[in-house]
Order: sequence, then C-alpha cells, then structure tokens
Amino acid sequence: MKAIVVTDQAAGTAGMKLVEQPRPQAAINDVVVEVHAAGFVNTELDWPSTWTDRTFRDRTPSILGHELAGVITALGYGTTGLSIGQRVFGLTDWYRDGTLAEYVAVEARNLAPLPGDVDFTVGASLPISGLTAWQGLFQHGRLQAGQSVLAHGAAGAVGSIVTQLAREAGAYVIGTGRAADRQKALDFGANEFVDLGNDRLEDVGGVDLVFDVIGGDIQKRSAALIRAGGTLVTAVGPTDIRPADGLTVDFVVEADRAQLSEIVQRVRDGRLRTNIGKVSSLDDAVAILNSTERRAGKTAIRVLP
Repeated sequence: MKAIVVTDQAAGTAGMKLVEQPRPQAAINDVVVEVHAAGFVNTELDWPSTWTDRTFRDRTPSILGHELAGVITALGYGTTGLSIGQRVFGLTDWYRDGTLAEYVAVEARNLAPLPGDVDFTVGASLPISGLTAWQGLFQHGRLQAGQSVLAHGAAGAVGSIVTQLAREAGAYVIGTGRAADRQKALDFGANEFVDLGNDRLEDVGGVDLVFDVIGGDIQKRSAALIRAGGTLVTAVGPTDIRPADGLTVDFVVEADRAQLSEIVQRVRDGRLRTNIGKVSSLDDAVAILNSTERRAGKTAIRVLP
C-alpha cells in the first residue's frame, strides 16, 4: 500500500516520503480500515511518539497521521461492536503507524460509526480537534452555562470547535488570533475578538476558563485573567503557570467513542461546522504539507476519491 513515512526527525516535513509499505494486519481487538480520508497536524513531527515506542526504542520508519475516516475491511480476534463494511472514524494510538496510508490497523475502541450522510473528509477532520475541544471544555474545564471562555486561536482547527461548543453550552466566548482571523472567529460564534498583535489582552478582564493552544507569554498573561475558581486548560504541554485563585490543567486528548458520536451528531444537525483549510490527495500530500503557505483549519488528505 501507499503510505507517507518519516525516518529523520531533524528533517521536519522535508523528510516525508510517499513509499510502498506492507498492508497492516489486525491484531487482537483491532480492525483494519481502508482509509478514505485522514487528517494531519504539523506538530506531530515534534511528538516523541512519532519517533520511538513506549520503551523509547526507535520505531522509524513511522507512518504519519492519527485521524481517519474509512471503511472496515478486517476484524481482529475478539473484536466486537463493529463489522466489516462499516463506515467509521476516529483516532489512532500515538505509538502506532498512522493514517496517511491506504490502510491502517486500529484498536476498535478508538473508532465510532460514521453516519452515511457525513462525508469522509469531514469525518477525518473531527477526531483531534473535536475531542480536544470537548475534553478541554467539559471534562477538564467543567464549563457551565453563563460562564465566560477565552478561546485562543479561535479561527483555527481546535479553537473554532471550542468556540462553537462553548456557545452551544451557554458560555460567552472571547476569541483571539491574528487581525486577519477576526471575521472567521466571529463567524464561528465568538461574541467578541481580541487581535493578539494589536489589542491588549489584559483589557478582556476576568474570565472563568481559558482554553490555550498557544503557550508561552500568551499563556502566562492569560492565567492572570482567570477569576477565582476558574481554570486554565492547555493542550500544548505541561506548564508551571497557575492562576492565583484557580487551576491549570494540561492534557493529552484521548479517543472516546461516545464523545465522537456526540460530536458527529452536532455536525449532522448543523450545530457544529468543521474547519477544513486544505484538502489534498495522498499523492500530492507531501508537497502540500511542505508548503510555507499559512493554512487556517485542518489539513485533510483524501486517500480514496
């Protein structure tokens, strides 16, 4: 099968290659999925799990990508709840070969049914962004109606879903980003927008929850805005920053079938819009992912037409 692999961490996206790889087999509790579409996050090249296994041994060449939508072609021993020919979408294990390939082996528990009226490309754009937003807001941030949320990167793949889910939950959302992102963030439902290049972040005043996808100085300044009992939720790694009278939670997104089903239902009934910035074929993906052009939203790879 065709797959995009990396072998050299120092090479970055320039080290990506489209090659022929053996088709995966289904282990116990696995399924094999014929990939119709996949999503890719550039930061994946910085993740230790891309390069080593759980015992820190080199595991290259690694097949990139962890989001997928496709059709099940094989079931491993003991697999229940899914069937051959079923449309599915989901999130693969960080330490296993990924989804920028024609086929992938996935633990069945990491997948959810993809309704027939949801396009494969849309399905592949949802797992990381949707689950990150859902878990950050509701599991870790414990968002309640009437609270206020500062959503960084509100025009991006994660931030746009944070904005929509928070608004649906009854929160007041202040989106942030570059000046060029203002209208897009407002279109996704932000009540107001802060241009991080020109506006004073501190003028926002107090908020109940900060959803951070930036880190660094912006994260530090955001912590000072959190009201007593509030939470700074970050998806960009461990931090020493803590609000004076609140909590900081850093987390790594996890696959969750029930949450995926909640998210895709919102797409079906129009409560949630995806944010796909670029769609490419698998054959063209290496060139697209090496482009220096700024891409708002998720890069989706169409593996099958």
